[in-house]
Amino acid sequence: MPGGSAAVRFLIRDCDSKFTRDFDTVFRSEGVEIIRTPVRAPKANAIAERFVRTARSECLDWLLILNRRHLERVLRVFVHHYNSHRPHRSLNLTPQNPKRPTLQLVTASPSTHIQRRDRLGGLIHEYSLAA
Repeated sequence: MPGGSAAVRFLIRDCDSKFTRDFDTVFRSEGVEIIRTPVRAPKANAIAERFVRTARSECLDWLLILNRRHLERVLRVFVHHYNSHRPHRSLNLTPQNPKRPTLQLVTASPSTHIQRRDRLGGLIHEYSLAA
């Protein structure tokens, strides 16, 4: 694919009637394998739908996406933030895959400096301890 991104290999979708045979044909013509979720299994794609909702509400709803390349860059930055910086309730407010030790609420000493890194033009803020 253009822009150095990985090629799409699979499309996981439910059995909704809005996905017509022509819809599947377009993806198959690009070499994408279509996988349908089981019938009458509403929770089968709940995790993916939750991530899409989070990405939209925290990121995409706040930006005007200009083209495909811009969308791919924005999603790459957001996914990195989501996996390595954003706290998750189910993980006791720690990131899924932290690159650095997470910040703990403690009494700040005068030698403690916190750095803020703005991502996506200031839409997302990431904090870390300064070296």
